[in-house]
Amino acid sequence: MRKCLPILAVLAVVLLLSKPALPAEIVRIDAAAAGTPFPHFWEKMFGSGHAILTMREDYLDDLRAVKKITDFSYVRFHGIFDDHVGVYSEDDHGNPVYNFTLVDTIYDGLLKNGVRPFVELSFMPRELAFNPDDLHVFWYKPNVSPPKDYLKWDGMIRAFAQHLISRYGINEVAKWYFEVWNEPNGDFWGGVPQQQTYFDFYDQTARALKAVSPRLRVGGPATAHAAWIKAFLRHVSSQDVPVDFVSTHGYADDTPQNLFGTRRNVPYDARVCLAISKVRREIDKSALPNLPLYWTEWNVLGLDGARDTTYVGPALANTIRGCDGKVQMMSFWTFSDVFEEGGPSQRPFVGMYGLRAYGGINKPSFYAFGLLHQLGDERLANPSLHAIVTRTKDGGLAVALWNLVDPGTHGTTKTMRLAIKGVQPGAAVAIQRVDDRYGNVLPIYKSMGSPQYPTPAQVKQMNEATALPVPEIAHLRAGALALSLEPNALLLVTVAPDMLVAPTAPAAPTAVPTTAPAAVAAPAVAHPVAAGPPAGPTSTAPAAVAAPAVAHPAAAGPPTAPTRTAAAVASRPAPPAQAPVPSALPTPAPTAARAAVTAPPSARRRPAASAAAAPPR
Repeated sequence: MRKCLPILAVLAVVLLLSKPALPAEIVRIDAAAAGTPFPHFWEKMFGSGHAILTMREDYLDDLRAVKKITDFSYVRFHGIFDDHVGVYSEDDHGNPVYNFTLVDTIYDGLLKNGVRPFVELSFMPRELAFNPDDLHVFWYKPNVSPPKDYLKWDGMIRAFAQHLISRYGINEVAKWYFEVWNEPNGDFWGGVPQQQTYFDFYDQTARALKAVSPRLRVGGPATAHAAWIKAFLRHVSSQDVPVDFVSTHGYADDTPQNLFGTRRNVPYDARVCLAISKVRREIDKSALPNLPLYWTEWNVLGLDGARDTTYVGPALANTIRGCDGKVQMMSFWTFSDVFEEGGPSQRPFVGMYGLRAYGGINKPSFYAFGLLHQLGDERLANPSLHAIVTRTKDGGLAVALWNLVDPGTHGTTKTMRLAIKGVQPGAAVAIQRVDDRYGNVLPIYKSMGSPQYPTPAQVKQMNEATALPVPEIAHLRAGALALSLEPNALLLVTVAPDMLVAPTAPAAPTAVPTTAPAAVAAPAVAHPVAAGPPAGPTSTAPAAVAAPAVAHPAAAGPPTAPTRTAAAVASRPAPPAQAPVPSALPTPAPTAARAAVTAPPSARRRPAASAAAAPPR
């Protein structure tokens, strides 16, 4: 018996550590179901560091690379009025002197690459600052003071706007956006009291812009933590101040206290969309309910360097699923790790925000954005919390699937079974994935010895090794397919339109009898709620959901993403109204793969001592 005790102890430990396999999730899809518009709101705008970086070739290389996979339309950055850009100075008599040379270089470079600016009107030129020494802690030390003279500030804003119109034309500049400042409710604004002085500052700025042309689009309050929205809308509506949009920020690692004023445990993965829902309700209930909402900074959870890992793909997809229909654009902060808030980069892969690590190295997030770009422009309702089902412009299907596991938690491989109605029983489907094996550069970087300064040859080798292979081809069995997703895998499954079955024509109407029946009163037909999305389709499950073996071809080379038209956001029709969002914070159903954890206080807003740690915004 004593000899058996060690064996029994080992078995007990194994049983305690082992997790039961999760039951397969069945995602039922009706290919002929009605859809709703699905504008790609998550990839129309990206953030980046500060203005002066836009003149660097590595910044533009990253911009072109991300433009190629997302076709994004706008980029936002800090500091167009920083002293490094040289817009404002004064002569010996205190008269303003304007210089737009570098402004032209910055905006010319963006437009040449097919991207427009989402202009953040910041920060304060030193010679115009009320307090020239009110410097933010960022490495490049922007001045966050209010102006010393509002007439001079107004004059600079008017001259700036007039110069842009003279250079690019009003028809072009009218497609830009002008956002007044950045996060005035934090350490980016030195006015006292903060809210009232910012509102006064906004009034001056908005009116100065509109005096140049009423076609210029201006908005705010560009706050952190989705704050001040109700007060801002009350102010501008009561004072008849121009406003064309609402903008604010919220991150997955912002605390529930900061975002919602609650100490309740709100899962990281739910925070951004809940904050967007809150702000959307505040706009809807205001005197200006038709204003569009632009979420001009956000990112996924950054714990444990997660933004360099495959975690970003599922977290992004989950955010798209939850925020659809509530926001017009979301600006992922940032598209590139060419970023200097904590100083020049010291090495790649230190948990920075971008899709490309310093040196132009493609992260898993780069490939995840590329996969999700291929989703269609029409969404088919589906109750799954781990899938987005869309119809493409050519009439095919594009379905995103994921297995989201938060940093610091442990998940298991998950099986997801697609049961597709309205396709040929043995239809071919194409499968692409980003997971530990595909699109993940970190193991390759480590195998190189984790070089602090990768050479161009090493960067090229890493990008070639991580480029996604041609799609895998699998075949449905009786209209079904089983797929295995490891923790933080993101899959895109596409079905070509020629694999779909045309809907059965309705039966011929029965001949009308010659003798008319007695009149029957027509029953009242309740109209569906226009604001609500259609309910998930119901279909009969196939007799058996078989899982074919799916081979992973070795052929390399990134797939060609379908081309998407980069239409100006202003030309898009308004999104359909959404179903009412409950005022209480919902508690998502727990899963074995993802645990809700309480966020530590956010430290994003102060840079680390060096770039070796994830910096603040």
